[in-house]
Amino acid sequence: MSLGLVFLSEVLGTGMLTLLGCGVVANVALKGTKGNAGGFLMVTWGWGIAVFAGVYVAARSGAHLNPAVTLGLLLTGKSEYAPGVPVDVASTLTYIAGELVGAFLGAVVCWLAYKPHFDHDDDPANKLGTFSTVPAVRSSGWNLVSEVIGTFVLVEVILAFGGTPSGLGPLAVALLVVGIGASLGGPTGYAINPARDLGPRIAHAVLPIRGKGSSDWAYAWIPVVGPLLGGALAGLFARAVPDLFTSIAS
Repeated sequence: MSLGLVFLSEVLGTGMLTLLGCGVVANVALKGTKGNAGGFLMVTWGWGIAVFAGVYVAARSGAHLNPAVTLGLLLTGKSEYAPGVPVDVASTLTYIAGELVGAFLGAVVCWLAYKPHFDHDDDPANKLGTFSTVPAVRSSGWNLVSEVIGTFVLVEVILAFGGTPSGLGPLAVALLVVGIGASLGGPTGYAINPARDLGPRIAHAVLPIRGKGSSDWAYAWIPVVGPLLGGALAGLFARAVPDLFTSIAS
């Protein structure tokens, strides 16, 4: 598979992920929407379905959709990211670039879908929260720990899925994301994906959103560094005990 096709696949898949994921947050958070005040469980299910759709769209490239997943796979020692896509510097950068571009574009389309509601909601926090994660209790160290743990669970279980005969594929990953959100998403809103947070945060910064306020760049490093650390730890763990991960051992 060409790297151009890998890039396009990841752009489209991650774009679908962030369009539907940021979209459910907009529906819950912004004033006057049909789903306003729908609650955190509505958000977690919306993100799970967003992952389900994104994985199908990006199936050709293996549907990483997340630099933490790409890094975790890199560190397992596997020779291919997807059939016909060798693990090397060029392919790694292609995946990450596609994920970031897709996340940015998906957030832009979400803004277009909810433009009147962005205009009529006076709370800057609701607008930023639609694009990026915001901690419930701001504590850099503990927020970082929360993102590391959540992403470790995500990547470790994805690696375990690779060796099971269930055939559930995207549904299994979608339910995993719902479970992580319901169980571990309370402290930070569970970015568990650097592209999912950084791409939309850049969109928030550059789009002409009325009364949008700060993009909170002081916090922005946490949903990037935390997921990368969590993904790396999961990949290294799978490499250390490959017999527990059939897809790695093979």
